[in-house]
Amino acid sequence: MSAPRLFSHSRPTRALAGTRAILPGLGLCVAVTAAAIGFEAAEAHLFGRAWLEALVLAILLGSAIRTIWTPSQRFFPGIAFGAKTVLEIAVVLLGASLSLATILAAGPGLLFGIAGVVVVAILSSYGIGRALGLHPRMAILVACGNSICGNSAIAATAPVIGADGEDVAASIAFTAVLGVLVVLGLPLLVPLLGLSPMQYGVLAGLTVYAVPQVLAATAPVAALSVQVGTLVKLVRVLMLGPVVLVLSLGASRLREETDESAPGVTAGDRPAPGGLAIHRLVPWFILAFLALAGLRSAGLVPQVALAPMSETANVLTVVSMAALGLGVDVRSVAKAGARVTLAVVASLLALGAVSLGLIHVLGLV
Repeated sequence: MSAPRLFSHSRPTRALAGTRAILPGLGLCVAVTAAAIGFEAAEAHLFGRAWLEALVLAILLGSAIRTIWTPSQRFFPGIAFGAKTVLEIAVVLLGASLSLATILAAGPGLLFGIAGVVVVAILSSYGIGRALGLHPRMAILVACGNSICGNSAIAATAPVIGADGEDVAASIAFTAVLGVLVVLGLPLLVPLLGLSPMQYGVLAGLTVYAVPQVLAATAPVAALSVQVGTLVKLVRVLMLGPVVLVLSLGASRLREETDESAPGVTAGDRPAPGGLAIHRLVPWFILAFLALAGLRSAGLVPQVALAPMSETANVLTVVSMAALGLGVDVRSVAKAGARVTLAVVASLLALGAVSLGLIHVLGLV
């Protein structure tokens, strides 16, 4: 009679054991996150703005900790949970921040132009990365980060293409540094190129990585630049869903090609592509992301819930970046630093050129 009772309690017991297993590592990730948020607040208090966001600080702090201290085995499950599952939940919640109605109100010309710029930028950036000898996964991360929304795009793309933590950390580290330089230097182009507030807003929205950085880059110029830049940036963010969806459909082929091209990597080192089931072709969190974006566009997500969901997504993303940092020794990341930096810079210059081309083609004034 005791066997059935033991069997009935096996699942809760396993769940409890799994929860206990992730607590040490996840707690460490949360501690790093709290420190990163604290440093961001200190930056804003001392300098009037946060030059490095908590997301960037989290991965830098995590990498620094991992470099000087190797966590014991008991921390690994929680760190892995933070780097994967927590990130996937954050990506889902980001869907609530997208509204098709707001975007479509801007007019079809600019909307299609932005989508075209993103596609051209991704292809050209990927080509630049591969020409510089970057691994296909790293080239994709750099391309998506530059072309869509920086760290968030890198974080969302990484689990789809099976990128290593070192690739993600390297992409985010160099993209983050360049992002700060773009915010500081982009306003200098206004007098140099004779850009109007409308034109500069479009340029900033197409080239700056994060929404807060768009605000920082456009606020010194004009209120119209802030409004246009934010709108253009949101359209770029909307491209994340389709781009990641396309990448997920080709993820199996990418794994096969990169496993063959990478020395010392065998088929057993990567997850098996599996069959043609939809949950294998498209990760669950991408489907949930698109579903939530659709509900948001249909007005089925309560307005009062949008701000908490967005804030929760931001915090969870920072936690996942802390986890990625804790899983990577920065000394190994530095080996690929020069090539990644050159690829990011060249890709950003290409993106800027294409963006200026769109401004002139549309005749914006």
